[in-house]
Amino acid sequence: MSRLLVCSECDLPSVNMRAALMSMGGWEDLGEGEGARFHAKGDVFMMSIPDMHIRHDGLDAEAERFGIKVDDVVVMSKHSAKSGKPALTAHPIGNYRDNEFGGRERALVRSSPALMTDALRRIVRYNDVEGIQTCFEVTHHGPWMEHPTFYIEIGSDESHWGDVHSAEILARVITDLEPEDHTVVVGVGGGHYAPRFTELVLDRKVNMGHMIPNYQLEGADDEEFLRMLNDACRMSGTDQVYIHRKSMKGAEERRLRDLALSAGYDVPASKDFDPLQ
Repeated sequence: MSRLLVCSECDLPSVNMRAALMSMGGWEDLGEGEGARFHAKGDVFMMSIPDMHIRHDGLDAEAERFGIKVDDVVVMSKHSAKSGKPALTAHPIGNYRDNEFGGRERALVRSSPALMTDALRRIVRYNDVEGIQTCFEVTHHGPWMEHPTFYIEIGSDESHWGDVHSAEILARVITDLEPEDHTVVVGVGGGHYAPRFTELVLDRKVNMGHMIPNYQLEGADDEEFLRMLNDACRMSGTDQVYIHRKSMKGAEERRLRDLALSAGYDVPASKDFDPLQ
C-alpha cells in the first residue's frame, strides 16, 4: 500500500510532524511539482504544500500527476478549539451540509477506518503526557479528495501547536501504523469529540468510519437523516451503524434506529463485538 502524508508549510504542527519524521532518516527528496515538494521513504510519500490543506482540493490527484501511486492519505494538522485544551486527535473529513471550512457541500471523502482507528489506538498508547485529550473528532471540513483520508492533529491553540513532543508522538504513530481488519461501523450521535466512539474502538474489535454527531442531526427530517447516513456508510464501505443511544432521547434513538433498519443497515450494540484484548 502506498501512503501519502500531507504537510502544510503554514501549519506549525504539520511542519513539526514532518521534522520529526525526517529526523528518523531514510527520506529521499523527489523534487517539486505544481508548487509542492515531495519526499519518499519506501512506499510512504510526503507532500509539502505552501497553503492550508483544508482548502486545497485534489491533493491526492496532484501527487498522482507527479507519479506517485496513492492508496490512502494522512494529513498532518493543527486542531483549533475555543477550550484551548491540549489534544491529540484523528478524524475523517467531509461535509454533511455546507462547506464553510473547505471541501464540497454535502459531500464526504472516503474514510480510512482501519488506518484511522489504529492511529487513535496508538495515540492513546504512545501519549505519555498527563492532561492531553486523546480522542476521535467527528467528520468535518475539507479538502475534497478521491482517496481514503484522515487527519491527525495537535490541538488546541497557539500554546500547544508548537509542542515538539506531541509532534514526535504523532510522527511515531504515523510510522508504526499497522491497521487491523475489524468490522467497520458508522457512528451516529454524541458530541464533536466522540467520547463513546473513542471508548468503543479502545475496548472492542471494531473500526470507526464516518461519524454523524447530534449537532448535524438537529432539524434533520427522515429524508435528510437517511441522506447523511447513506453517504456516511457508502464512504466508509459498511452497512453497520452504531448509535450512541445515551446521547439522545429514547424517542429520537428509536426513530434513527428504525430508519437505519428500514434502509437495510444493521444496528449492532457494543456487546456484539469481541473485546479488543
